[in-house]
Amino acid sequence: MSELAVPELSLVVLIGASGSGKSTFARRHFRPTQVLSSDVCRGLVSDDENDQAATADAFAVLQFIAATRLRAGKLTVVDATSVRKEDRASLVQLARDHDVLPVAIVLDVPEGVCLERNAARADRQLDRAVIARQRADLRRGLSGLSREGFRKVHRLSSVDEVESVVVTYEKAYNDLRDQTGPFDVVGDVHGCRAELEELLGRLGYTVTRDADGRPVDAVPPAGRRAVFLGDLVDRGPDSPGVLRLVMGMVRAGHALCVPGNHENKLVKALRGRDVQITHGLETTLAQLAGESEEFRRDVADFCHGLVSHYVLDGGALVVAHAGLTEELQGRASGRVRSFALYGDTTGETDEFGLPVRYPWAQDYRGRAMVLYGHTPVPEPEWVNNTMCLDTGCVFGGRLTALRYPERELVDVPAERTWYEPARPFLPDAGPAPERPAEVLDVADVLGKRAVETRLAGRVTVREENAAAAIEVMSRFALAPQALAYLPPTMSPVATSTREDLLEHPAEAFSYYRGEGVAEVVCQEKHMGSRAVALVRRADATGDPGRPVGERGALYTRTGRAFLGADLTTAFLARLATDVADAGVFDELDSDWVLLDGELLPWSVKAGDLIRDQYASVGAAARAVLPVAGSLLAQAAARGLDVAGLLDRQRTRAADAQAFTDAYRRYCWPTDGLTGTAFAAFQVLGAAGRTFADRPHAWHLSVADRLAAADPELLRSTARHVLDVTDPAAEQAATEWWTALTADGGEGMVVKPAANLTRGRRGVVQPGLKVRGREYLRLVYGPDYTAPANLTRLRERNLGRKRGLALREYALGLEGLERLARGEPMWRVHECVFAVLALESEPVDPRL
Repeated sequence: MSELAVPELSLVVLIGASGSGKSTFARRHFRPTQVLSSDVCRGLVSDDENDQAATADAFAVLQFIAATRLRAGKLTVVDATSVRKEDRASLVQLARDHDVLPVAIVLDVPEGVCLERNAARADRQLDRAVIARQRADLRRGLSGLSREGFRKVHRLSSVDEVESVVVTYEKAYNDLRDQTGPFDVVGDVHGCRAELEELLGRLGYTVTRDADGRPVDAVPPAGRRAVFLGDLVDRGPDSPGVLRLVMGMVRAGHALCVPGNHENKLVKALRGRDVQITHGLETTLAQLAGESEEFRRDVADFCHGLVSHYVLDGGALVVAHAGLTEELQGRASGRVRSFALYGDTTGETDEFGLPVRYPWAQDYRGRAMVLYGHTPVPEPEWVNNTMCLDTGCVFGGRLTALRYPERELVDVPAERTWYEPARPFLPDAGPAPERPAEVLDVADVLGKRAVETRLAGRVTVREENAAAAIEVMSRFALAPQALAYLPPTMSPVATSTREDLLEHPAEAFSYYRGEGVAEVVCQEKHMGSRAVALVRRADATGDPGRPVGERGALYTRTGRAFLGADLTTAFLARLATDVADAGVFDELDSDWVLLDGELLPWSVKAGDLIRDQYASVGAAARAVLPVAGSLLAQAAARGLDVAGLLDRQRTRAADAQAFTDAYRRYCWPTDGLTGTAFAAFQVLGAAGRTFADRPHAWHLSVADRLAAADPELLRSTARHVLDVTDPAAEQAATEWWTALTADGGEGMVVKPAANLTRGRRGVVQPGLKVRGREYLRLVYGPDYTAPANLTRLRERNLGRKRGLALREYALGLEGLERLARGEPMWRVHECVFAVLALESEPVDPRL
């Protein structure tokens, strides 16, 4: 038994005459979804797998599917004869177009075997001459498969060999996703050995030396590892010293290194290739002339063996000398290596004779952080989750490293200007010019999308939902730059089995008990509308291109403003004073705070809805039903049998009055801010921080302090904490809910006391709403309590709603965490927009 190695991401082309066993081989060694058969594609386009007239269309289908799979990063196997060079050429080109390796597996079994197998087939009879011609074409091209572009060629020349082979998978050289760090990523060194030693010391590495005192390794702090971004050599005073140190660290497992364009050129020079001895290469070659021949060979071998880029930490980090766009990450081709070494040039040169490089980072929208060097910058800055760490040490700047995942920059100054740059480099000119305020691109949120979240993995947004969100955002919501967070939908509890109730606290307690969550907090549901308040300290300054740079915002679950501009300004100014007086700005060391809460009364937001729908229904019912009841009573007095109908009308009249009483509780007069109140119950974020890991007791204590600072505008949230494994505690909490709802209250929300919590099946629901019997008339109508209506409502399906609630919760926290990390606004808004889009997901209307 022998092994046949195939790269995990590749285009595998099975080559062999009809009857050589390609399809059997494919079924045995690859998943059905990985194999694209030319015969099957013929059947797809003509209903006849043997219709040779359909071959052109069949291969067009095959190529389209193959391209789609390769674009998605899926191993793809082509099961066709592919015995002619011209047939293989399009497949090799397909692999190149998608930057994957083409692999040939040749089934070169004897012609007699092919003839025998074809003779046994009932569905197809091929002429002997056809098979002979295929065999001749195959043998003619065998020796040239590598020259055609196949990176691996496996030839199986007997039936026994075909039967005994085992296919194994090779990771790509650049695939180090299993290595999670932490890492210390070092920018371009360019022969500045002394500065490199100083930087490593600042990072906590211990440099070791040989008998001659030359640095040969640097031992990192426990668990850490250095990553060098290339351009170790040229221009600086000691390229051999830098190479000796970095080579030693790599060999000891203390560092990784990717090549720079200067290493690429050095290898060519050391191996006698014709290259221009310019841009500092002359300095390195002169320095290496004083080293041994063995050392120069080691340098050439080391630099030649460097991999173009690495994908690290589960795909969250990519390192490449000149950077790398998302579609090239983890791929292998000449184009990938060229981009990683040189970036993307426009084909033009500037006034200094240097190539003009395309600013790929400005358009980067990938999930992975990309760290790179190559083009020196006076100051490193984040651009769309990418950063250039070449700060021009050799030009008199600094040598810079970034600690990952901490995102902490560490640098040391150059001892002097070692090399005068062709293009002026001014490291002392202060920070790089401020980029303009970030512009959000509609292309970032159009179409079907997948948003990566820490809590829920990949959350898919369907195209039609994205279109609906665009409609809401463009017509009704605040400017996207003002929205840092949208609250998730909240799932109701499972349907109660009690005769006259649809919802009851027992089901909420049972859910959390089943997830292994003992302590929960029950929070009063206010008679208002869910609201998010972004409040800034009065004297705060900030980036106007980010939400925290705005004067503040007050908005609904769908991003709409609650109040007019003047009233919003007054509200936020007063709230800012209250937050300052309560000491919250100082406690959180932030000049802005994002609060989750409710704005009261409900009529502030829903005045038109109440007047046009609730009030009109109530008024019509109160006008008609008593009259109908009176007429029926008169009919009954005359001896007509209308008792059943009369009882029904009286019940409907009582239900209509209860409905009216229910919505009136949510309405009271307001004049400006008089009568308006805000009940905060959670601190969502502040500068550089989020607070989902803090228990609800802390959040509610902050809300209490705010309410104490301004009892007229701000309200605290009543709550009841209990252990759901204690029946007495559960009974007390149920009685509290009963009292709340009996007084006309909406109900309560039951939450894990610890806030963000993982249960037996993953992240648990952040909250379950338990609404009162009378409040639910506003949701389901005045007469929802009729037995027949309750029966229908009890059949509601919670599954989709709960799944939706968890996805929106994960998206909301993901957006907040991106904001706290200082990621670009398009990354934050991607999550905000996705929450809004998911609001268009269909759910059971009975919820």
